[in-house]
Amino acid sequence: MCDNNVKYTLALCQFASSEDKDESFEKASRFVGRASAGGARVVAMPEMWNCPYGNEYFSSYAEEEGDLSFGFMADLARTNEVYLVGGSIPERADGAYYNTSFIFSPGGDLIGKHRKAHLFDIDIEGGPSFRESDTLSAGDGVTVFDTEFGKMGVAICFDVRFAGMFSDMAAAGCHLVVLPAAFTLATGAAHWELLIRSRALDNQFYFAACAPARMGESKFRSWAHSMIADPWGDLRAAAATEETVIFGEIDRGYMDKVRREVPVRGR
Repeated sequence: MCDNNVKYTLALCQFASSEDKDESFEKASRFVGRASAGGARVVAMPEMWNCPYGNEYFSSYAEEEGDLSFGFMADLARTNEVYLVGGSIPERADGAYYNTSFIFSPGGDLIGKHRKAHLFDIDIEGGPSFRESDTLSAGDGVTVFDTEFGKMGVAICFDVRFAGMFSDMAAAGCHLVVLPAAFTLATGAAHWELLIRSRALDNQFYFAACAPARMGESKFRSWAHSMIADPWGDLRAAAATEETVIFGEIDRGYMDKVRREVPVRGR
């Protein structure tokens, strides 16, 4: 059973993917290494970190569980001795494609897997139009996994707009939820920070969103601004748009204090 007074450091690796998968691997290795060297025990990477974000890329970059990117992430977790939320990659399985996050223990073992449950199908007047469902299939269910620090959850990007998922995670005992996410400039400016702080405040847990950096002239422009919010809804760390690593302390004792002082869970 986990000590509720436990504290540890979480790091979010905000970097841009490349059309060259080897270059994306090199960046991931470098940034996760920086996170580990900075004292992080839990490290997260961005959504679709091993390929450009776009329907035209997902099928050609897709891999099956156990393939190159999977093995690379397992090695990253093991080499750096961290719990690794491996952002997400396009996964190929049973003739379909998914936006999938694999989670690894410090020993390199798979301890969780989340397939994006709510696909990014939007059409904003005067803004972006995108349909992930043209290529990807939706996963289902809520993803919760065990660590030495307690239960954690993972969701992906558009999942954040569906508050019930996160209520279920809180009910399952999560003290931290990590969200690999690539918001557009329009939706990011409008809702990114609002959603991150709201999910943390609603559920009185830590909520961390890890985005790709906004770099180069890629067709998809990430809002970036990776953030860590605490159970009071305050930001503990926030990036701008550049490639960087941000760190935040996760304090389960503080979460318990917030829940004692404002007891809304279970009502």
